[in-house]
Amino acid sequence: MGVLRHGEITGEVLRLFYRVHGRLGFGVLESVCCNALGFEFTKAGLAYQREVPIEVRYDGVCIGVFRADFLVAECVIVEAKACEVLNDAHRKQLTNYMRSCTLEVGLLLHFGVKAKVERILYTSDRKPDVYLSSTSP
Repeated sequence: MGVLRHGEITGEVLRLFYRVHGRLGFGVLESVCCNALGFEFTKAGLAYQREVPIEVRYDGVCIGVFRADFLVAECVIVEAKACEVLNDAHRKQLTNYMRSCTLEVGLLLHFGVKAKVERILYTSDRKPDVYLSSTSP
């Protein structure tokens, strides 16, 4: 069995996510879930940033900016959703974040009726536009 890229960080994020979901449950606003998750990150001593701008590059030129919910330990993008059902648009949103920056690991955290996590790996060899001229995370 292989070792997960940034497995220690993602493991800690998941532990804290399940703690928050267990306490808040389903039906709480996404912003409240993110606030609680940020609080848990701080208590655990996990470095993070909120609402991190990620530049979208096309032929090496910035053509727009996404805002990821969290950047954890400068190596994992975390996107949280508080809805009844995850759909392809939610997955695609995180995939697009991953395509647009130098980071390779993302977590989609679903604060649904049942807690759910999806891990996305988008390796740098698949991101030619990012590496033409990149200043994004």
